[in-house]
Order: sequence, then C-alpha cells, then structure tokens
Amino acid sequence: MTSPQRTPVQQYSWGKLLTAASMILLGSSLAACGAQSSGDSTASPRPSSAATTATTASPSAGTPSPSAGQAPSSAVSPTSAAPITPTDQGVPLCPASSLSGALDDSGGGAAGHIYMTLVLTNSSAAPCILDGYPGVSMVAAGSTTPIGAPAERDPQAPSKGPITLAPGDSAGATLRYTQAGNYQNCQRVQAESILVYPPSATDSLAISRTLTACSNEDIKLLSIGAFTQ
Repeated sequence: MTSPQRTPVQQYSWGKLLTAASMILLGSSLAACGAQSSGDSTASPRPSSAATTATTASPSAGTPSPSAGQAPSSAVSPTSAAPITPTDQGVPLCPASSLSGALDDSGGGAAGHIYMTLVLTNSSAAPCILDGYPGVSMVAAGSTTPIGAPAERDPQAPSKGPITLAPGDSAGATLRYTQAGNYQNCQRVQAESILVYPPSATDSLAISRTLTACSNEDIKLLSIGAFTQ
C-alpha cells in the first residue's frame, strides 16, 4: 500500500505552519532573555570594600563628647575642704605670760621614779593654744639656767593635736622625775624650781619645787609628755 502524495498546496500550508511555530518559539526565547536582563539590572549592587570602609565609624567617633553646657564628671564631684586649725581662726599659741603653772605629784612613783602632772592654766582674758611638748628643766631659785640635762620627750605620750584653752581652762602633761640617788656618779645639786617653756614659746615660767638634780648632762632625770586635756 502506498502513502498518498501531498499536493503542492498542502506542502505550502505545512511550510507556513512550521515557520509560524518557529517564530513563536523564537519570540518566547527573546522575551525570557529580556526579562532576565531586566531583573539583573534592578538588583541591588553589592557594596564595595571602599564603601564599607568609608561608612564604618571608629569606636572613638561613636563616643559622645560633652557639650558646651555640660561640665565633665570630675568637675561636679565633691572635693574635700582643707581642715581648719585653731591657728587659722586667729587663736594664738599660749605664751608663758598668759599662763600659770602648778605641779600635781599625786600620781605617786615606783622603782625610784616620781610621776607628776604639769598643769598650765590660761590666766589671760583671751583663748590661746597649747600644742605639743613643753620644755622643762630644773633650775636654782631665780635662775633660768638649767641644772644638768633638760627633760626628754616621752614618745609614749605624743601630742593628740592642738588644745584651745579658754580663759580659766587648763591642760596637763605627765612629768617623770628619776631620783638622783639611782646614779652613783651623779654630781648632786639642789634645784628649787621647775622651769617651763610652753610649746613654741620663747618665754618661760617657774614653778617652785625642791628636787635633787645632777649637774652631769649625760644623766637625764626628767621626761615629759605632750599636753592633753
């Protein structure tokens, strides 16, 4: 059996159909490519390393600096005021001329020592300050020349700060006397008074008290503490 042969008309029709189909397929392909190109062109570009560096702030740039109206924190923190001592308020140190003195030996004694309290009283009409150790020595009656060594400062009785004496007020310091008989080589001299220089004063006052002194300056019979109240 033989297949029927197509006529020229039929061949022409099939050719037109094939050409049309090819055009449709080509147009579809071109449209798809155009759409893809359009999508690529609208995508956000990836930032370059140069742009990243330019927009990255350093840590110091992110720290806010104080404004002109804002004081630094150190400026508003409280500061300690300097302490005001009595001398800053105009109260003078006590000279000997403003004081009267006495010795209280009721403290007793032990092992050849006599403990006394040197008491100074403000006899003036204005307040004054005692601060520290007095100068103390034994003298002959009416003399200001020490017999033997002056009193040593007792490190066990230090100053606790300035003492303001109102008129009539007193302060005391512990005076220890070692009996001269404890020293075989003591060159004994009779003393009639205790001479006292108030702390930092240049004048002195005498308190009557009979004691045996040693003229040897290497023998120290007296020790004195700072004034307390």
